[in-house]
Amino acid sequence: MKVRFWGVRGSIASPGPKTVRYGGNTTCIEIRTDNNELIILDAGTGIFPLSQTLLAELPVTANVLITHSHWDHIQGLPFFIPNFIPGNTLRLHGGFDPVSGKGIEQVMSVQLQYSFFPVREAEMKARIEYVTLVPGESHQIGSATITPCMLNHPVIDFGYRIESHGKSVFFTGDHEPPYNIYQPGDNGYDEYQEFVDDKNAAIIEAIRDVDVFIADCSYTDAEYPTKIGWGHGTFSSSIASAKQANAKVLICTHHEPTRSDDALEEAFQHALKSNASIAAGMDIRLAREGETYEF
Repeated sequence: MKVRFWGVRGSIASPGPKTVRYGGNTTCIEIRTDNNELIILDAGTGIFPLSQTLLAELPVTANVLITHSHWDHIQGLPFFIPNFIPGNTLRLHGGFDPVSGKGIEQVMSVQLQYSFFPVREAEMKARIEYVTLVPGESHQIGSATITPCMLNHPVIDFGYRIESHGKSVFFTGDHEPPYNIYQPGDNGYDEYQEFVDDKNAAIIEAIRDVDVFIADCSYTDAEYPTKIGWGHGTFSSSIASAKQANAKVLICTHHEPTRSDDALEEAFQHALKSNASIAAGMDIRLAREGETYEF
């Protein structure tokens, strides 16, 4: 299985000389099974350079798994070049949004309004299909088994476990470990803590023993207190989850857009040192745009 990173920044694309080493595109990850089946995790701005490489292997069937509908994870979809070429298929997978009452099809229909984009969906030349997934129910894409897991973010958000030929990847998308919204001693604290503990245990079980764990590591420990409830994790929380789940490799992504490459490396090294007691012996890396991990 191959994992290639096309976008590793969170929130907003941040191109420029200070992000050239790790990249400035927003979230997009290419997965290739041993059968060369194409699975794409999220469709941030990184999906545009990915789509340029696909022109060498037309026609393509691209299975895109959307973790959630926030802008930085879907904004590249209208620029996915195979959409404009007959014979290709874009199969978009994702969750049902109880707020809008719509499935994953809304991420295209909203973006492709004339107010925002000059080409309507009906004018796209490729075949576009929609698959609404259910948390905990596995879905087959060729040789790959896809199992969505509900994670914690201010909108419906799926983590995805992908298994094929005995190999496995788990991607969190955006995720903040569940926490107790009550203070100790408040009415409801104990009951809510049971919910938090059960939810965290279920998430760890979904990640259990994966070969590659790709996790939201947006913040440092010092930054997190002012970001509680924003729906993002820290280096420390992801290292702890990787340890609990016995993940073989942890790849940290969703880099803070204001963080330069130098600052990112500094924050990463500080996190490794402050978590040295549990990080010892673990394979922990920073996601880098353009880099491929094969296993």
